[in-house]
Amino acid sequence: MTTDTQALGCQELVELVTEYLEGALDGAELARFEHHLAGCGKCQEYLEQFRQTIRVTGMLTVDDLSPESEEALVAAFRGWHVAESGG
Repeated sequence: MTTDTQALGCQELVELVTEYLEGALDGAELARFEHHLAGCGKCQEYLEQFRQTIRVTGMLTVDDLSPESEEALVAAFRGWHVAESGG
């Protein structure tokens, strides 16, 4: 990981966004994150899209999904799980 004196890049911000939203970044990482965010419109946009996605998906219920969508999601998660476990 980079030290607190190095600037945070866009890729690293993307990798840390969940921890940021969960309040899990330590003081130095939080400062680097917010410093980058203050000067990067694209990352500000990304963060807002991430927040909107969380809000919208938090409002979904099982009844909101068509059977086809549910099947596609289950297949995607199964594929992801297999890829993650290496089997």
